[in-house]
Amino acid sequence: MMIPPDLLQGKRLLIGVTGSIAAYKTLDLVRLFIKAGAEVKVVMSGAAAKFVTPLSFEALSRNAVLDEQSESWSSNHNHIKAVEWADLFVIAPCSANTIGKLSNAIADNLLLQCALADPKIKLIAPSANTQMLENPFTKANLKMLALANYEIVPTQVKELACQTTGDGAMAEPLDIFYHGARILLQESYWKQRRVVVTGGGTIEKIDDVRYISNFSSGKMASALAAALYLKGADVNLIATRFEPNLPRALHKIHVGDSAEMLEYLTDSIRIAKKGILSKASLMNEEQIHLIQKEPYLFMAAAVSDYVPRFPQQGKMKKALLGKHYALELSENTDLLRTVDKEGIVTVAFKAEMDAEHAYEHAKALLHSKHVDAVCLNILQNSKSFGRDENALTLITQEKDITLNTKDKLSLSLELLEVLGAQ
Repeated sequence: MMIPPDLLQGKRLLIGVTGSIAAYKTLDLVRLFIKAGAEVKVVMSGAAAKFVTPLSFEALSRNAVLDEQSESWSSNHNHIKAVEWADLFVIAPCSANTIGKLSNAIADNLLLQCALADPKIKLIAPSANTQMLENPFTKANLKMLALANYEIVPTQVKELACQTTGDGAMAEPLDIFYHGARILLQESYWKQRRVVVTGGGTIEKIDDVRYISNFSSGKMASALAAALYLKGADVNLIATRFEPNLPRALHKIHVGDSAEMLEYLTDSIRIAKKGILSKASLMNEEQIHLIQKEPYLFMAAAVSDYVPRFPQQGKMKKALLGKHYALELSENTDLLRTVDKEGIVTVAFKAEMDAEHAYEHAKALLHSKHVDAVCLNILQNSKSFGRDENALTLITQEKDITLNTKDKLSLSLELLEVLGAQ
């Protein structure tokens, strides 16, 4: 999935690098933030410079690296001004030694002084040998940091620098990037709101090797789920196809046919609505904060209108089928009409090729399917599927809003802004 070059336009990041072999990966992290439009400055501990030179970070960031030798109190190049400047402080890699010092408010180097002087949320990506990470003191330190304005990107299991395989490797730069972008882009309307998204064309089996489907790529659903993740939502993506490089923390359920999609969709909606109270049931105004935000359903999947009436087990033999084979189909269950939409804001997606009547058909869905909004996408032909860019018209009972052509992640972010402002 393409990351828009203006995703983090105007955002400023301070990236801290500690003494770990994973420090070379931080070069890729800096590159990701800069390519997304952010401005980046780097602060390094003395131990970090043993693995990667400050010059490498300066060449990428176009900013001087802050370290013990370069700190200046006659300019803004010091640990106080650096954290005041930054919207987010990311420490990646964060060594076990640094984790211990952070949790005990020790500030015996410049990077730790930056952390101690920064009252905002900070993001750390630990990197350590498995035994060091599993040490009870390290585990206790991480728990302490999680309670003290730190968010932690989980480590991963792989072969470590000590030539053993285990947990402790720093998360991939893309995962750290997404976690940081989520902190920077989250909005109160979407934060912690439960959202279900469906995507991709369903795959209806003829036999165990053949199926009928459609050209839907699932790209719009993947982009929408990623946008919701970045806005802070608790999102569940149910799809037949996924775009590569989605946030690892994004919850995904892979399904095949429409029956399987309906099963997981029903369960996901039930879970999303769990804890919702009607306002009439409130005892007093003080209980309002206990109400979970109203969940959303984005139905972007292209569900087959018809399915094989008699799907077969195994592989049907061509010799037995004969020269002509008629496939009998049955009308499929209408998933959008079937699921329980009470108490959940429902946004349907409608793809049309008949430009003259497209709006009329999409508007009718508001009543026929009992949905709150429809996103109309007008296609030219089958080649329109799978494009990286799209345009939509958001149709509600009150008004229509045109969202012009742009990459699908940017389009999704714009759609969420519009819905959040309704």
